[in-house]
Amino acid sequence: MSNSIKKIAIVGPESTGKSTMSQLLAKYYKASWVPEYARYYCENLTAPYTLQDEVNMYYGQIALEDAILVTTESEFIICDTTFVTVKIWSDEMLGETPQVVLDALPKRPYDLYLLMDIDLPWQDDPLRDFPNQRQYFMDVWHKELKALKANYKVVSGLGEARVQHAIATIDEFLAS
Repeated sequence: MSNSIKKIAIVGPESTGKSTMSQLLAKYYKASWVPEYARYYCENLTAPYTLQDEVNMYYGQIALEDAILVTTESEFIICDTTFVTVKIWSDEMLGETPQVVLDALPKRPYDLYLLMDIDLPWQDDPLRDFPNQRQYFMDVWHKELKALKANYKVVSGLGEARVQHAIATIDEFLAS
């Protein structure tokens, strides 16, 4: 796995356009795209999720990333979320984070995080839980990214303005 391949993560609270944005950016830059493993995993759960499910989602997400990193010819990859989400959801829903996730956080950094703002209207989805806690989760994302000393920028705006904001942010990062 090449360390020269940069990792750009699209993160944020629920219903902020992460999946759409990450796919648009990957297409725009002709970069490899890493989907959100947890979405596929949770769609197939038949019982409330557990700490072990969070561990499974962590391993699934990093396996997807690693598979793309070793096969991509792109200078960077676009990740639809990261396993930081596992920490946030584990803390919120289960009251603790699996140790394997805590251990990996400082060892698997991303070069740039685009934190999607909560200025988009909420869209219902069976896998979304907190339409009335968007500001709370935005604050949690800021706290987690700051704790990681992450290079991150908030991306806001509606429609094409949001996409152009993300592109300008990535262009600035790539030029630095």
